[in-house]
Amino acid sequence: MKKSKIFLYLTIFLFLLSLDILLKAYTFNFIPKMSWVHPAYPFGGIGVFKGLGMSFSINHVENLGAAWGIFAKYSNYLLYLRIFVFLGLIAYLIFNKKEKCKFFILLITIGALGNILDFLWYGTVIDMFYFKFGPYSYPVFNLADSYITIGIIGLILFQMFKKRKIDESCDSCDRK
Repeated sequence: MKKSKIFLYLTIFLFLLSLDILLKAYTFNFIPKMSWVHPAYPFGGIGVFKGLGMSFSINHVENLGAAWGIFAKYSNYLLYLRIFVFLGLIAYLIFNKKEKCKFFILLITIGALGNILDFLWYGTVIDMFYFKFGPYSYPVFNLADSYITIGIIGLILFQMFKKRKIDESCDSCDRK
């Protein structure tokens, strides 16, 4: 890989990771933990937007598990799994010569490290983004979770379009 690409990826890595770390530190230190009167009526946090049947707020939620709090009883094992996945992603980024998917893998790697650092520093993962769409209350998440989600969706879309492109090129070969 060219030095300019390495510098670019390292810059993106450090910027996005720093953004995640700083937002979680701010949330942990300055926003009271979210309280639940009833699952549909949480209170606390900072309201950002409300209207058109939607609302968005910044809250402080501590999550011992993975997505939606699953495996919360196995948080130490989950930490080991996260570290294992993170190391695998780093190895992939270093040793894979294909450039096309590296940005998406980089996003997943940043998200994994952000959640690992949370668990090591706070003993839990700090979540803060809370959306409601009508009566539906979306699970609270953080920037690291967003990076992981965007990376996975990017990989899926890349594979779908890659397959479509191959199929189209095969169709044009069949017509000749």
